[in-house]
Amino acid sequence: QVRLVESGGGLVQPGGSLRLSCAASGSIISINAMGWYRQAPGKERELVAEITSGGSTNYADSVKGRFTISRDNAKNTVHLQMNSLKPEDTAVYYCNADVGLYSDREYYSYWGQGTQVTVSS
Repeated sequence: QVRLVESGGGLVQPGGSLRLSCAASGSIISINAMGWYRQAPGKERELVAEITSGGSTNYADSVKGRFTISRDNAKNTVHLQMNSLKPEDTAVYYCNADVGLYSDREYYSYWGQGTQVTVSS
């Protein structure tokens, strides 16, 4: 019923920038928090950044000052602007959203399929 589709990953040199986007579609009433997580090989999935419907944000300490999360509530999209990228930012990045459905008026957590970000020279 709900799909989250990510785009914008790729290969970038250290110090470079990438912008990730995620669009939610389906029978959606509204979306509460939206966020980005990442998982590097051999490591657990971790929160990178999240944003509420009101625009409050929260960032992992490792990305503060370098990454910026934003959203467009009218378009059900969330973006992650990543600047000053480091090799340790290399991971699969996943979009997550807390989505309310028309079918039962309940909220459920959905995940995108993931997009690879590789930071390497």
